[in-house]
Formats: sequence, C-alpha cells, structure tokens
Amino acid sequence: MNKVPLTVRGAELLKDELQRLKSVERPAVIEAIAEARSHGDLSENAEYDAAKERQGFVEGRIAELEGKLSNALIVNPAELHAEGRVVFGTTVDLMDLETEDEVTYQIVGDDEADIKQGKVSVNSPIARALIGKEEGDVAEVMAPGGIREYEVLNVKYI
Repeated sequence: MNKVPLTVRGAELLKDELQRLKSVERPAVIEAIAEARSHGDLSENAEYDAAKERQGFVEGRIAELEGKLSNALIVNPAELHAEGRVVFGTTVDLMDLETEDEVTYQIVGDDEADIKQGKVSVNSPIARALIGKEEGDVAEVMAPGGIREYEVLNVKYI
C-alpha cells in the first residue's frame, strides 16, 4: 500500500477520530443493536436495521483510519530543510497576478484539506503547480475558468 502523507496535526486529528469511534461510537452501536434485538422479530425491525447499518459504517471508518495511520508518512514542516522551495507541509503566501489578491495556503494531505482554513490537498491543481517553486517564482494553475497565475511571495516551514 502507498504511503499516505500527513502533517503532524493531520495525524493527531485522525488518531482522535479513531479513538472516539472505538471508545464512544462502537459501544453506542452495540448497545443500540442489543436494544433493538430485545424488541423481538428482527425481520421487520427498523431500529435493528438502522443500528446494523450504523455499525457497518463505524467499523468501515475504523478500518479506513487504521489503514491510513499504519501507512502514514508523517511530515513535520518545522523540521523540513527544503532551502526555500515549496514542498508538502509548507505554508505559502501567494499573490493572484490578475486580481492582486493575496492568499495563504498550507499544502497538506487529502484528509486534512479544507480550503476555508487555507489547507489545500497535495493532489490539488494549485498544490501541484506550486511544488518545487521558490519565492519570486510564478506558478500557472489550470482552474475551471482558465489559467491563473500566482506569484510566490513567501515560503514558510511552520
């Protein structure tokens, strides 16, 4: 299986979710199944069907998280020595050359991506265009509305 790149913070979030699923969600589902079973005939018991469906979701998510964490390549941006280049985990200040708007993005793993928090997936078009760039370079990003150009203003390893 391929390594899954994660920042330290992203790995912590996945571990927290896994812990919650195992210690809170799983016991709650087991209790719901037992309660539904106590109502008798399972063939027409909607509560039982819903609880079993929820159990399938919880167990599937637990397996998915355990797989990702076991194959995680955890990157601490503060320990990177990329000599000013944009790499996974870096935070980049950019200027849209068309609008002159400034934005800041951190390049993170797929599970951590949240554009509202300024976190873009390493597999996104903007991250792929930025990887390897340095301060002062211009990155061309293929966006739905056409090519957008961003100047790299600052590269931070935080």
